[in-house]
This record gives sequence, structure tokens and C-alpha cells, in this order.
Amino acid sequence: MRSYLIRFCFAILTLSSLTLAQAERLKDLASIQGVRQNQLIGYGLVVGLDGSGDQTTQTPFTVQSVVSMLQQMGVNLPPGTNLQLKNVAAVMVTASLLPFAQPGQMMDITVSSMGNAKSLRGGTLLMTPLKGADGQIYAMAQGNVVVGGAGASANGSKVQVNHLSVGRISDGATVERAVASALGQGGTINLELNNSDFSTASKVVEAINLRFGAETAAALDGRVIRVRAPEGSQDRVAFLGSLESINVSPAQGAAKVILNARTGSVVMSQAVTLEACAISHGNLSVTIRTDPVISQPGPLSNGTTVSTQRSQVEISSEPGQLMLLKSGASLADVVKALNAIGATPQDLLAILQAMKAAGALRAELEII
Repeated sequence: MRSYLIRFCFAILTLSSLTLAQAERLKDLASIQGVRQNQLIGYGLVVGLDGSGDQTTQTPFTVQSVVSMLQQMGVNLPPGTNLQLKNVAAVMVTASLLPFAQPGQMMDITVSSMGNAKSLRGGTLLMTPLKGADGQIYAMAQGNVVVGGAGASANGSKVQVNHLSVGRISDGATVERAVASALGQGGTINLELNNSDFSTASKVVEAINLRFGAETAAALDGRVIRVRAPEGSQDRVAFLGSLESINVSPAQGAAKVILNARTGSVVMSQAVTLEACAISHGNLSVTIRTDPVISQPGPLSNGTTVSTQRSQVEISSEPGQLMLLKSGASLADVVKALNAIGATPQDLLAILQAMKAAGALRAELEII
């Protein structure tokens, strides 16, 4: 009796661990409407390069930017001055302004060359304003650029590791303006699921109402869920913290097959199944080999040496294999069967397209 009880408890623990493994936190499934990042962009100059800057003859905007910067600093160049700059590069600076960021906080920035600079390694970004989509300045950037690569060239030979025309500056920008948030206004907040799904939305509503009481949450559609929240800011923050930690088991996704025609990658979801079908696979290879043939003239014939080409064409065919798949086959059966007949990723593209055209593939086929 005791052994049966132990086995029963072990089974319950196993099922509980499987259930928890499938559940996900609500913060991983949805985001709070209005809590979002804002993209910032700016145009600036990187100086101090070791002769790897823009070629001024091909990037006149770099010279114009340097002249304009010098004029703002009170340095007026004589008319007709031809600047030959090798240590300056025009760059675009991008950053993401995190939600609730306040003036004085620091954030990372990415610096990308927009001219023909060979490398940004060792350069320093001059003070660059970062603007949002509304044209307002939200941050100021400046600092030393760190490039995760290296390169060297001499006498026409060149060796390069990683990318040299893009760098990053940690804490390279200071927030100057905060973005207003409407999170603390009104008696409700909206959750937005990362992927629209009516089944997942209903499960989220059920989990929230089970935790905080009936009629706390209601689904507006397959993506947006309206949740009643406390009015006070402190209570609302604690409520949102508890809300994001709720575990929800999302509904199984739709049956889908993603094909990448450029790389040959094939990704299938777990819900992909098949109707009964037969697949034949065989390889046909054609080999063309060309050998030079030299014809020498006879002695005292006043002839010339003639060079011709002789080609040999060989065709080899491997025996085709026929694989029968039963109706309702799962993803594991599909992969096992296709591997058994030696299908490559490029072969899978053609096979799955043919199966979809024949109506044997129970999944949405998307080619990217």
C-alpha cells in the first residue's frame, strides 16, 4: 500500500512540474499599453580616427558638417579652403529611450558610419542631440566609440575581423527630456498580448479573475485585455507587479511551416500534421568535365600548334525512395520520415510545397 502511495505522489509531482514548465509569466506573454520604448536618432561626427575616416571627395557632407561646427565655435575658414580630412567620419547615432526614463539617466547608444569610413575604431563621438519622431531633443550623446572588431591592410592585402563601421558607447547618452505616460490615469489599464490569440486571451482573463476576483479583467478582442487597477500610484505599481507574475499556460499556436528560400531553413510548429501521402525522393546529378587537348604539327610541316577543348558529360542517378506517411502524423513523424529519405533543407522546400499543393499538409505554409 505504501509503495502505491509513493508512486501516486510521484506521479502528481511529475504532472505538476510538467504543468509549471508549460506555464509562462504574464509579463512574457503581454505588455502594458502605454509602457513602451521610443526610438531616438541623431547625426554627428566621430573624430580622432587613425586615417580611417571618410574620403572627403566622395562624402562632401562630412566637410560641410565640420565647417558648420567650426563656425559655431567661432572659427571662420577662409573662402575656398579645401579641407582634406582623414580622421573624421559622419555617423548616425541611434538609441532606445526606455519607458519612465527621467532626465539625468544614462543609456547606451549605437554609432554607425554613413559615409565610406574604413573604421570607427579609436574615435570619439562629439556632442550629438538625439531627437524623437516629434522632432524634440530627448537626449545628448558623446563619448568614446568601442568597436568589436579589428583589421589591418598592407600592399593590397587586407585582413578584417567582425564589422568596423559600427560601434557602441555604453552610457553614452544623457536623457534630457522625459516622455509623459498615462499609466497612472483612469481606473483601468490595457494589456496587449504579443500574439493575437482568442484562446490565450480567455485564459489570461480567467487567471487574472481567479487571482484578483471576478470581473477584474475582460477581453476586448483577441489581443487587448482591460484590467481594473487601483487609483493610487503606489497601489497600482504593487498591483502591476503581482499581475505580471501570474503564470498562464498559453494556447497551442496555429499549425505553421516557415520556409526561408534564401538559406533553406525550415521551421515547423508542433501542431503540424499530415494527411496520408507518399513521397518519392531521388537525386539526379550531371557532371561536365573539360580537358584541354593539344595538337602538335608534324616535323617540317610549317604547321601551328592547336589547342582544343574536349568535354565529357556524365549523368548519375540515385535510386528513388518512396516513403509512406500515415494520416495524422505528428511533427516528429514528419521530420523522421524526411530525414530517412535523405532530404536536404533545399529538398524540404520543394517537398513541403508539393505536399501543401496536394492537400496533405495540415498547416499554413509561409515563405520568407
